[in-house]
Amino acid sequence: MSDYVKPKHWADPKNKLFPYQVGFTCPPQDWDAAPSDFLRMAPREVGVHGWMLHVPDYRHQLDQRKQKFDMLEDFVHCMANNGADVCGQVGSNWVHASGLGVEGIRQHCEMLSEKYQTPFHMAGYAMVEALRAMNVEKVALNAAYHWPSWWQGTVAFWKEAGFDVIWAGNFVDQGWFRTQEEVNACIWCFDGDLARKSFEYVADKAPNADAYLINGMCNFRRASDGVAERPVHLELELEEMLGKPVIGHDTALYWRIFKSLGLAPTTSQGKLLSSLKG
Repeated sequence: MSDYVKPKHWADPKNKLFPYQVGFTCPPQDWDAAPSDFLRMAPREVGVHGWMLHVPDYRHQLDQRKQKFDMLEDFVHCMANNGADVCGQVGSNWVHASGLGVEGIRQHCEMLSEKYQTPFHMAGYAMVEALRAMNVEKVALNAAYHWPSWWQGTVAFWKEAGFDVIWAGNFVDQGWFRTQEEVNACIWCFDGDLARKSFEYVADKAPNADAYLINGMCNFRRASDGVAERPVHLELELEEMLGKPVIGHDTALYWRIFKSLGLAPTTSQGKLLSSLKG
């Protein structure tokens, strides 16, 4: 049993800046859209704080995620000390890179949540929880920019969780880029029309999927002003086009955080987030 005690003054609402306080952490070398995206769809009573993991020599390698996995506990500890009501981890690969397996990740999230009296959710496991909540069985993955070892690890994690992954492939597999190096040079941001084209490709490959999924750190630049948008901004139009739920790791993480807060988005969203009742 942990001897940690969350500072008692946070239990008094008058001591908090916001009635609902959310902490996000992200990979060490990514400017994370999650705090901004989540805040824009949340009720005004919600406040958000971000915390970047500090790994100066980070090279986006899976083994580095495993080596630095304990930093997630530092994050939860820090956020609990400062009055967070719930914590979210952005970056879908951390769950399978850990080597803990699906049940091991569930237990790890539960352990940190109980130890620091603050719910902790990982994007990679939130996707599993979201798909189970929607009674989804067959899925297809738009692996977007993810390197083969990354998205193959994600697929293995979902299969372990009991889902039937009937198709998966990244932008190279789909034919939009010749090499992974060309994809990497885009630094996770792509032309806006690639969202539609890539999902049309995946749907053509897997017409019988119950839901179409995409790795949540992908960004598509809006044609009107060049602003980069994650899948959570595009899910309504994509679902209308495909006639199926479209879920990114960003969407799944926000859904899980809202559930912990007992809130719902104030904006119009896709099927998953729209299932919430505030």
